[in-house]
Amino acid sequence: MSGVHLVVMGVAGCGKSALGERLAEALRLPLIEGDSFHCADNIEKMQQGVALTDQDRAGWLQRLGAELSSQASGAVLTCSALKRSYRDILRQAAPNLHFVHLALSQEDALQRVASRESHFYPPSLVASQFEALEDPAGEPGVLAVDARLPVDVLTRQTLDAFELPAGD
Repeated sequence: MSGVHLVVMGVAGCGKSALGERLAEALRLPLIEGDSFHCADNIEKMQQGVALTDQDRAGWLQRLGAELSSQASGAVLTCSALKRSYRDILRQAAPNLHFVHLALSQEDALQRVASRESHFYPPSLVASQFEALEDPAGEPGVLAVDARLPVDVLTRQTLDAFELPAGD
């Protein structure tokens, strides 16, 4: 039987990394940090305040899909997964993929991104994330949660919603 594959998704600043780390730890699964799979050109574009296009993201999504499919025992991936077409690429790589959408207002996301230190993603791009976001509500295997809640609460909500056993 293959393992659990879970994507923690949402706009910049929603807390993907924090929740992803906690879920990976609770489930005893590897964490795939999506940002670390961006090519140098994409990181440079974002650092310069240029939003990525679908074409820019295509190779990145393929790399993430390959990484998911290589983890037969399961994995937790952090990835913005803003559009349904992006989520479908990931679904093709890992059937029965679960998504946790960390929902957050644009104002909260902007405040969080502006307060981050040493991250390549500038606050000027937050609006572009909301423009690109296609709400995943109603898609199979998607749980939407309030990103303003404490990470412990979000972890428990996710584990309970998907009936995932946390490691002891």
